[in-house]
Amino acid sequence: MKDFSTLKKNLKKDFSNLKKIKVAVLGDTATQFLVQAIRGEGFEEGFDLEIWEADFNQIERQVLDHTSELYEFNPQIVVIFQSSHKLLGKYNKQKPEKQNQFALGELEQIKDLTSNITGALEAKLIYYNYTEIDDAVFGNFANKTPGAFLFQLRKLNYELMCLASENPNIYLCDISSVQNRLGKVDFFKPSIYINTEMVLNIDALPAVASATVRLISALQGKIKKCVILDLDNTLWGGVIGDDGLENIQIGSLGIGKAFTEFQYWIKKLKNRGIIVAVCSKNTESVAKEPFEKHPDMVLRLDDISVFIANWENKADNIRQIQSILNIGFDSMVFLDDNPFERNIVRENIPEICVPELPEDPADYLEYLYSLNLFETVSYSKEDADRTKLYQIEAQRVSNQKKYTNVGDFLKSLDMYSLVEPFNKFNTPRVAQLTQRSNQFNLRTIRYTEADIERISASGEHHSFTFTLEDKFGDNGLICVVILKQESSDVLFVDTWLMSCRVLKRGMENFVLNILVDFALEMGFSTLKGEYLPTAKNAMVKDHYANLGFEEEDGSWILNVYEYKRRRNYIKPKKELQWTEVKY
Repeated sequence: MKDFSTLKKNLKKDFSNLKKIKVAVLGDTATQFLVQAIRGEGFEEGFDLEIWEADFNQIERQVLDHTSELYEFNPQIVVIFQSSHKLLGKYNKQKPEKQNQFALGELEQIKDLTSNITGALEAKLIYYNYTEIDDAVFGNFANKTPGAFLFQLRKLNYELMCLASENPNIYLCDISSVQNRLGKVDFFKPSIYINTEMVLNIDALPAVASATVRLISALQGKIKKCVILDLDNTLWGGVIGDDGLENIQIGSLGIGKAFTEFQYWIKKLKNRGIIVAVCSKNTESVAKEPFEKHPDMVLRLDDISVFIANWENKADNIRQIQSILNIGFDSMVFLDDNPFERNIVRENIPEICVPELPEDPADYLEYLYSLNLFETVSYSKEDADRTKLYQIEAQRVSNQKKYTNVGDFLKSLDMYSLVEPFNKFNTPRVAQLTQRSNQFNLRTIRYTEADIERISASGEHHSFTFTLEDKFGDNGLICVVILKQESSDVLFVDTWLMSCRVLKRGMENFVLNILVDFALEMGFSTLKGEYLPTAKNAMVKDHYANLGFEEEDGSWILNVYEYKRRRNYIKPKKELQWTEVKY
């Protein structure tokens, strides 16, 4: 992690080619240095964070007055930092008989602030939770005393989690965990606070800025989707080819315990939706033996989406994994105990994240915890099923090799798609796709669940979701289209995105046929598309041209009356009622 001095030097660098994001920062203590750290960390992540900073301790005035500078700035993201030290000051002024209700009273004020922001701005709200202060009035008995400050502080943090879980536009930045990791001595300096009103020590600023920017990055769709694992001395102790199955170190004794706990962590990532792949210099049958036969292995072969074990260059093998998964290298994390192999991969694939694992396997987990590599802002049922989806995709790739004609292969898949508008059941997955999809995404507009609900209720929008299933299995919801009525004749394609898992199956042709049918039925003559280039979506720059749209003043126009239906091998699962998508 960079220190504050390095982050400050970043402010003098060239931000011109970075993605601009408008961020407002409001705090009840001094935030000037925090703002510098956040902007400097933003540069590290590839963002030009245009930050407006509220005056000291002006949160309520800025938020409750809708004519304030906050609303004039119109940020995309609002960061609110209300400190535990100010909280303690308010608690100290409470009458003892009211201290039992202190947390709930604060929560109501926080709800008032957050509802004002999310109601008046189309912004995401990042709220810092409260770092712990033990005023030692009750000692350990504070944990059994509802009126104690520590009890109320912890209760408030719990209530904040509940509030955030119920509101899709509120995200908690867990600076309490940052303080726990750094230690309070390094996080907070009493003399600095007394003299400057700054509760964050200079040395703690990079960690808080990193936690903040990782959330911003996830909100912008920059997330890690895959972890690629070496095996020997990474997933177990020893070398399977030399030591044999009985002698590798894994289990509940000695250093084997470190590898077992590491595997449990990987298993939890897999269950959360992170793709797990293996890239090992080994004979494949030997490398698979522990997964199949060792009683203490936590991970099994059905936890692994792609398994590559051979004696080829690891960078080349990772490229093969990438071609199967069809995700960006910058979405991948490679874990290997060998410094030589790590450097080979870094030099050949600079986009991939390659952490510098400690020499002692006992330190692996605490080190990886501190990096917080797998930040996310969403979770859905499809995440839990992701490993199976990629395993099924590998079966499709293998089956395709039997066919010399692509059409025959697609016809053999027996594909069906369920087409539905947004609803309360698919809203989480729709929001997640808008946040995660980078390559097949024509405009790359990110939406939260609250945004999707707003669009669903809008009289100007028409929404479409598409699933895809075939004889190998169900891919789930893989495509989202949002049409906006631009005029009485024109439908504008606000969003068209698709999971890269289903490329080259004719899904875009099927989708366009559906959109044209809808436009004709509803009396629109024109579909209007737009391509907004990003660093990742070059693959769809010719999307509209390939589908027969004509370029006109930077937009892409299709006359639906002249459209000729495009051939595909996908059948609708049920007849779509157009009134379902008309709000």
